[in-house]
Amino acid sequence: MRRIRLVKRPVRSLASAALLRRLAFANIVANTAIVVTGGAVRLTASGLGCPTWPRCTDESYTTTAEMGMHGAIEFGNRLLTFVLVLIAGATLLAVLAHRPRRRGAVPLALAVVFGIVAQAVIGGITVRTQLHPSIVGIHFVVSMLLLLAAYALWRRVSEPDGRRVPVVPPALRTLTWITVVVSAAVIIVGVAVTGSGPHAGDADAVRNGLDPQTISQIHADLVFLLVGLTVGLWLALRAVGAPARAVRAALTLLLVELGQGVVGFVQYFANLPALLVGLHMLGSCLVWLATLAALWSTREPHPAQHQPPTPPLSPHHAGDREVVVTATSGGATTTS
Repeated sequence: MRRIRLVKRPVRSLASAALLRRLAFANIVANTAIVVTGGAVRLTASGLGCPTWPRCTDESYTTTAEMGMHGAIEFGNRLLTFVLVLIAGATLLAVLAHRPRRRGAVPLALAVVFGIVAQAVIGGITVRTQLHPSIVGIHFVVSMLLLLAAYALWRRVSEPDGRRVPVVPPALRTLTWITVVVSAAVIIVGVAVTGSGPHAGDADAVRNGLDPQTISQIHADLVFLLVGLTVGLWLALRAVGAPARAVRAALTLLLVELGQGVVGFVQYFANLPALLVGLHMLGSCLVWLATLAALWSTREPHPAQHQPPTPPLSPHHAGDREVVVTATSGGATTTS
């Protein structure tokens, strides 16, 4: 009797898991950095340093000496978009080249690539609408969505394949989602606060017409709500004996929120100095990333079950012959 067992040779991966993780993390860093540099453009009143798009001027794609510092700052921020595209493109290629291919990683990598391209277009619309606060606000919100996609990609390639299972009770998962929603609301209302303030990116840019004190108070109220929810989440996770990873994530979110809150109050009472406003924009990215980390920590991957090994031949089959067929790209070889 002949017994046939198919043996697949492992396919060589052209991109290591470590490289994939580093590239995915680089997307998070790069998309955070461009938020900060974009803020620097506005805070130095360089938003129209290049007054048109995609050209910097009607005659040139690059800045000119006559445009001075403002033109150099705006053009430099535009160049960073190409850096983001290179990083995102390299990540997509690494995802495609890695074996075994990570489930769900390709759509996330594509989302980052197309999101960056969309951001470039929105940036162009921002310039062509003379820095209208609504378009500027959309520009910032899309940056937060890009960070969401980049963070999800990083977690996807850093964890084993398999179904993600809850590690905290349903009530705490609901509380975590409420915290995520309020965190997003804080960021969106913060965009409205910025649109009502003095940092328009250009002396002639319009504001959104909202009363700065009123919208700032709404923003502060939401911040207090967010901090309260996070304190409750942290204490509840400790009380139910949740995994240490989840407890640390909630505590980290709380500390980042407190730091961001201090910066926000100081900048408000100091009449919005540019440096603190820029630091506050960085803090917004960190709060959002810490929020995502808290959300991800409530579920952990359950590794996919491996197929059990082939049982050994029974004693009365000891004389059977086994044919091992090894699959290769060029055909099959048979060993008796």
